[in-house]
Amino acid sequence: MLTAGPTVGRGLAGVDVDTHGTAPRTRAASEPAASGGGRARTVPPATVARLPGYLRALHALAAEGAVLTSSDELASRAGVGSAQLRKDLSFLGSYGRRGVGYDVAHLSEQVEVVLGLTTQRRVVIVGVGNLGHALANYSGFAERGFAVVGLVDADPAVVGTTVAGLVVQPFDDLHALVRTNGVSIGVIATPAAGAQAVCDALVEAGVVGILTFAPRALHVPAHVDVRAVDVASELQILAFHDQRRTGTWEA
Repeated sequence: MLTAGPTVGRGLAGVDVDTHGTAPRTRAASEPAASGGGRARTVPPATVARLPGYLRALHALAAEGAVLTSSDELASRAGVGSAQLRKDLSFLGSYGRRGVGYDVAHLSEQVEVVLGLTTQRRVVIVGVGNLGHALANYSGFAERGFAVVGLVDADPAVVGTTVAGLVVQPFDDLHALVRTNGVSIGVIATPAAGAQAVCDALVEAGVVGILTFAPRALHVPAHVDVRAVDVASELQILAFHDQRRTGTWEA
């Protein structure tokens, strides 16, 4: 994966979100600007990467009827240390109350604002093979504020079919589909060989955030962010640790 310099989006209470390696976001209407004309604080990329885990834990707590949570409880559910959690949340201007903890609903709202989830993001998926089918049918997108509004493929046998209620469009219609539907995020679920061409087409159409499952580095302009999911590489890393653990590794 190759990404250029970080982009910055407005966060709650004048917090700037450093979205290096994440999809950029626009300022939501409910977000206040930095007060006093000074430069707002920046949320480090490592903290941004942990925020979805905190939000997932908060949603689980809310589903269980919890109104308040401690830093220890929230950290345990998110799989981090409580000191790390408190430091991360301090970038949001949220410190909790001693002896009381964090308000689950309020903290959820804070995290959602900083992540840019108060505005629905429209998504197009390019490549409607087995992976593309699975992604198109994934209910988690809608639950987290993302709307898949278009499916695109270059295979004539796939174009015109209906997947998850959407008719698959030809690749030549990608530009019009992105512009017409206000798409800001593109998902690449194609083989590696064609991924850069798909990436270039998405960028040319106006997409500013790309999630790619293709196992290759993608080159994008500075204003576009890329996140890569390489399942095979992750399995290879697990295999490395497994062989070290079982003592089969030799220098």
